[in-house]
Amino acid sequence: MPKSPVRYLLAALLAIVLWAPPAAAMDSTPLDDPIPENPTPSGLTLTLTPYASFPKTETTPAPTDARLVRWARINNLGTIPDGTNRQFANDLNGKLYLVRDGQPQEYLDVAATFAPDFLSGRGLGSGFGYAAFHPDFARNGKFYTVHTEWDAALTTKTPDLTPQPGTRFHGVITEWTATNPRADTFAGTHREMLRLGFNGQIHGIQQIDFNPTARRGSPDHGLLYIAAGDGGRGASSDDPQNLAIPHGKLLRVDPLGTNSANGKYGIPASNPFVSRPGAIGEIYAYGMRDPHRFSWDTQAGNRLFLGHIGEHAIEAIYEVRSGGNLGWSEREGPFVYSKADRCHLYTLPDDDASFGYTYPMAAYDHDPPPGHSCTADSGHAVAGGFVYRGSRLPALYGKYLFGDIVDGRVFFTVAGQMRTGGPRATLYTPKLVDPAGNAVTMQTLAGDTRVDLRLSRDGAGELYLLSKANGKIWKVTGACWTAPS
Repeated sequence: MPKSPVRYLLAALLAIVLWAPPAAAMDSTPLDDPIPENPTPSGLTLTLTPYASFPKTETTPAPTDARLVRWARINNLGTIPDGTNRQFANDLNGKLYLVRDGQPQEYLDVAATFAPDFLSGRGLGSGFGYAAFHPDFARNGKFYTVHTEWDAALTTKTPDLTPQPGTRFHGVITEWTATNPRADTFAGTHREMLRLGFNGQIHGIQQIDFNPTARRGSPDHGLLYIAAGDGGRGASSDDPQNLAIPHGKLLRVDPLGTNSANGKYGIPASNPFVSRPGAIGEIYAYGMRDPHRFSWDTQAGNRLFLGHIGEHAIEAIYEVRSGGNLGWSEREGPFVYSKADRCHLYTLPDDDASFGYTYPMAAYDHDPPPGHSCTADSGHAVAGGFVYRGSRLPALYGKYLFGDIVDGRVFFTVAGQMRTGGPRATLYTPKLVDPAGNAVTMQTLAGDTRVDLRLSRDGAGELYLLSKANGKIWKVTGACWTAPS
């Protein structure tokens, strides 16, 4: 029987539906307040007990930026992995200290070793940035430092890998070998392992570290992770997305190997880009602006967390996985970054999943005051932290504690709620008190509105808060739940 006109019409409509071209992706829209929710006051109270004070130090040369005028630029407190429970701390102005029962004593003068090329008086991260002790330090006596150089070094010393054009400083990783690993003052030898050239005087090599959860015999044991920033030029270049150069990347190397281009370290075969043409094998993850601090959760999958400092508005915590791309400078946090618009971030396009970017598990935005210029620094930067897995403070267990470098606010999230690809974890603010129970802030403890906050963890998993403003460290000695304010 011939088809009725109605059946022909239905068939035609169905064909239109099935064969219509896909709708174009919606354009991104600008955002005035990308993260409208604020951190939530919680009932968690943390007791901060004075732990250590460091001697006053000066930059080399004298600073031109008032933000570098600090009492002592203490950047980290760690524990030597040799069973002695000795702690160490580094001052960006050049000294490496051992710390016993809160009392620092000089172990090594990095600034004097590399004078006159050593630089700590230009750029917020310049100087002796970090120290990392090899997990087998008790047997091999090896540890690693990163420092910055300028002046004659720019013409007399050659960077490894590809430097940024117009290089203005070098970030240098040095291997030291102590003759006696148990000695309280360094004596031994050192050799240069890796030198990178950066265009600006910010966002250089921030942290170097070993995975403390990697035991002898595991694939990650003894591999050194290196957080290399974009040199301050990522917003105007594609360096963080360029796999041929080290800038804006988290690198991973074997400091005891020799298969690198300079023959001074090894490139692990398990690194994600070792077989990709045109890519450098040192890269572990990429797409970063200022990968400032990273740490591992010593339980619950040993996840690697990164505190990433944003450009326009977003301070974020990421989980970093092998081969991951955090998106900078195409993305800032979970938003589109437009190089043509310094005043807004933008919503993600409909086809965003096709790019494969990694987005933060937790984040906050800057919320500048009314009238603040959208192109000016609003004075916020995330201080990456740690998941508490110690035994002394059950109320803090499983919380990721972190903060803001500049204003010294302290935050925490629940580590179990921090999942890549899921909703962002809720940020909470704990109440801070001194040992007498008096409410305090990091600004009052530091004696300055610019705290220059850092967080650290010891070998037992206990947490510490540091301030460059007055060169002091406080230990988190109490944690209890009360009614939130």
